[in-house]
This record gives sequence, structure tokens and C-alpha cells, in this order.
Amino acid sequence: MADGVPDTETAILDAALAEVLAHGIRRTTASDIARRCGIARQTLYRYWPDAQAVFAALITRELVAALPGEARDSADLDELVALLVETADRVRRLPLVDRLRDTDPELFARYILDRLGTSQRAIHAETARRVAAGQRAGFVRAGDPPQLAAMVLLIAQSAVQSAPLVAEWLPEPSWRAELTHALRGYLAPALGGRR
Repeated sequence: MADGVPDTETAILDAALAEVLAHGIRRTTASDIARRCGIARQTLYRYWPDAQAVFAALITRELVAALPGEARDSADLDELVALLVETADRVRRLPLVDRLRDTDPELFARYILDRLGTSQRAIHAETARRVAAGQRAGFVRAGDPPQLAAMVLLIAQSAVQSAPLVAEWLPEPSWRAELTHALRGYLAPALGGRR
């Protein structure tokens, strides 16, 4: 980005986000995105081969942006779990996630749940790194960090995906509290560790 002007790729993704939030993925075309962006459709095709590729890049951008910006390792289990819950909550509150869940559930399932895409790989890698750091510091239980991170991803992803279904029983503060208990219980050392 130069002089505060977004580059073309960012502008296209921003336009795609606006179109999807307004109309849903099924009703958004490459022409709609290009028009909102103020570019020719052929310009869009220089960056992505079709609208589906734009949507995949958009979803990846939005989910990866929910990752913690700070690379500093957590000082203890409570801090690590708080970071994981905060990240899951940011994903849960993304307007794009709400829109996909409400208007395009099949596509939501495909982009968020059914395929192991760039965003899930990035989230998994960052979680595995933080789990390994917690193990070195002694506040995360023993186990293969990528396997523990995969289960953390499954727990958090399920909690995010299903949050609206159980909102009657788990309003937002309770959702956060129960996810905290689940992740703390899963990651805590079995003996001699803090619970």
C-alpha cells in the first residue's frame, strides 16, 4: 500500500467482502466485484481465475486476520487459553462468518469446515507453535504439538460453528467461559500442572 491507497488485490478483496455481506456468495459474481471495485473484470482475472478463487482468498484473509498479532509466547496456561478463546471469539464475530452461516450454509461448510485450506493451516501452525512453547515452559501437557493443536482447532472450530445453535443455553459470556474450561482442561498437564 502506497500513500494510503490500497493495492489492487486488497481493493478487490474489500469489494468482494462488501458484495458478499450485501448479497451473499451465491448472488455475487466477478462482474459485481469488479464493478464495486471500479475496475474491469479482466483486471480481476489477472489476480484470480474466477469468483470462487476470490471468495477463497477473501475467507483466508478474514480468518488469518483474526489470529493474534502479537508473536510473544504466553506466560502461563491461563494466558494461552485466553488468547485461544479470544481468537475463536473474533472468528465467531466476523461479519463474513455470520453472513456465510446465515445465507450460504453449504458454502460455509465447504470453506470453513470441509476443506483444510490456507486459513486452517495458518491457524494450526500458530497454535502448534504456541502449544510447543507452553510445553517448554511446563504449563501445557505432553504430547505432539501438531496433534494437540489439531484438537484445539477442532474444539474451537466446532464452538464457533455451532455457537448460534446453542445461544439459548450459552449466551456470549457463558460461551467464552465454557470454551475456556474445555481448552484449559484439554491442555493442562495431568499431574503437577496448574488447572
